[in-house]
Amino acid sequence: MASYDNDKLRNDSPGDDAMRDSHMGIGRYLATRLPTLKPPMAKAPNPFTLLAMLNLQQWLFFLVAFLAWSWDAFDFFTVSLTVSELGEEFDKSTSQITWGITLVLMFRSVGAVIFGIAADRYGRKWPFVVNNILFIILELGTGFCNTYGQFLACRALFGVAMGGLYGNAAATALEDCPEQARGIVSGMLQQGYAFGYLLATVFARALVGTTSHGWRPLFWFGACPPVLIIIFRLCLPETKSYLERDAARKASGNVAGTFVAEGRVALNKHWLLLTYLVLLMAGFNFMSHGSQDLYPQMLENQFNFSHNAVTVTQVVANLGAMTGGTVIGYSSQIFGRRFSIIVMCTVGGILLYPYGFTSNKRIIAAAFFEQFCVQGAWGVIPIHLMELSPGSFRTFVVGTSYQLGNLASSASSTIESTIGERFPLPPKGETKRYQYGKVIAIFMACVYVYVIVLAFVGPEHRGRNFDVAHDEDLSDATGHRGLTGGQRNGDEKRDSSDVEGNQKV
Repeated sequence: MASYDNDKLRNDSPGDDAMRDSHMGIGRYLATRLPTLKPPMAKAPNPFTLLAMLNLQQWLFFLVAFLAWSWDAFDFFTVSLTVSELGEEFDKSTSQITWGITLVLMFRSVGAVIFGIAADRYGRKWPFVVNNILFIILELGTGFCNTYGQFLACRALFGVAMGGLYGNAAATALEDCPEQARGIVSGMLQQGYAFGYLLATVFARALVGTTSHGWRPLFWFGACPPVLIIIFRLCLPETKSYLERDAARKASGNVAGTFVAEGRVALNKHWLLLTYLVLLMAGFNFMSHGSQDLYPQMLENQFNFSHNAVTVTQVVANLGAMTGGTVIGYSSQIFGRRFSIIVMCTVGGILLYPYGFTSNKRIIAAAFFEQFCVQGAWGVIPIHLMELSPGSFRTFVVGTSYQLGNLASSASSTIESTIGERFPLPPKGETKRYQYGKVIAIFMACVYVYVIVLAFVGPEHRGRNFDVAHDEDLSDATGHRGLTGGQRNGDEKRDSSDVEGNQKV
């Protein structure tokens, strides 16, 4: 879909050069999909050796991004874990309360656009700080809501703040990361989502219903850790990659004009790829929200699990998620991004029956391995998006494609709960019960097929170089090469064999 240099793609899967020819016909491109899916079986050092490649600053960048992404997820799942309590408080049904989840997902794309452009233009640091300030304000606000309307308004605004973080966190953690360590670091970063869910599950059990304030202390507590995350980020500099890009823009003599020109180049050259990324992320978000958001309600309502049993099941499921994301993120460096995604979706589909139909505590094992697969596939995503995204708008593209995918999947829990109410079970006392497990299994089966198809037909740029010296979009925007002193000797004098080998047109 685009063309790149051999040196920055030296580790790509066999046949990937062909798919980068921007003038390739659809038939020829599709013919490359199966050959390029073959696992490259690239050599990957021991994971501990890979992690040792990161210097102190790179570790700190990863840690602050991981903590922010974890708490982002914590704040999101506070609603999923208090659906029953919120329904009682506002006298609303489950499907009405899940609109609080849906609104967050719908408005996240707004935040991704705003904060993504800000981070690509002005740096990763200050948009990150503003983002976390909004988290503090809106989590506190949710905890003080007295009406259903106030609750929905706070969650919609929270969606804007939440949407701005993902792209920035991914760029902060991965931009300066050593190439060989990207897969495992990507997997570890993505599992901040599962770690946040795990923390939300534990603290919900500890704080909800244990005081006279009911569900509110969970939201009040959720507003506190971002203060520490803000202080942490203020102590760190900008990433090296952003500073190089900023220096290149300043060298052009017109920073704002260069930034706008980069945007035009990126849209003209990569619009088809950007569309693909949104479609792919819609599938991934349907996969995560479809398997997770209504699951606590299913355990409690359909299978009559106690609060403690729900907590234990959710904790084990999220341990599976964190394990899967880290292991498969690392493995994708060996087997390829697309191949890893397809295998995890296939295995996840096989496990849907025990995940949605086991009515006793053995469901814990099914939950562990199902979330291993879901988040295993997700573990590939941060670095996969970073490698596919245009360099000048990496934060914007990663964040916006992710959040537009969230927008498309925003009604997942509402769809599942609404359809589930068409399959009633015998009530327990005055509590109505429904076959949520059946709906989750059918819904997820469709999503897995969709993601497998998109991963199969899509591109992969494993091993792409993130340096400014290798960014053709920035070169096109400024009209010349040699933007930074950090480029290798001879970069501006690429020989004809290099061009021919990359099938450049």
